[in-house]
Amino acid sequence: MTSTSRRPAPTFRLPPLVLAVVAVAGGPAWAGDTTPAQQLARWSAAAGAPGQDDRGRVFFGSRHGGEWSCGSCHGMPPTQAGRHAGTGKALEPLAPSVNPSTFTDTARVDKWFRRNCKDVLQRECTAAEKADVLAYLTSLEP
Repeated sequence: MTSTSRRPAPTFRLPPLVLAVVAVAGGPAWAGDTTPAQQLARWSAAAGAPGQDDRGRVFFGSRHGGEWSCGSCHGMPPTQAGRHAGTGKALEPLAPSVNPSTFTDTARVDKWFRRNCKDVLQRECTAAEKADVLAYLTSLEP
């Protein structure tokens, strides 16, 4: 006696709670999940006012009580490759007009602001400061 019946292939199912969390959260933030303009709009909305490129230029080039400014590492203007003032690590140009991949990953944008604001200001930047810096950076031409 031979049997021709097969066992069904095992299936993988995500628990309903995991599916619900991913659906509500919109999934993870992947590279390419945003644009510089969307980041500027996000931080302008959080600040309650549009970012101003003139204020962003002054902020970017100023020392804020420490020994560094944003421009110390990224250059003034940041349209060319920079170098970290402390470690010497090469940095890609920060201006989106020169480096189209900059400000296209929300998680990296948030990490970049958190780390670099603490380096330069010894605190996190405000939403208005972030909006101003993004307004400045998105206004730069190659």
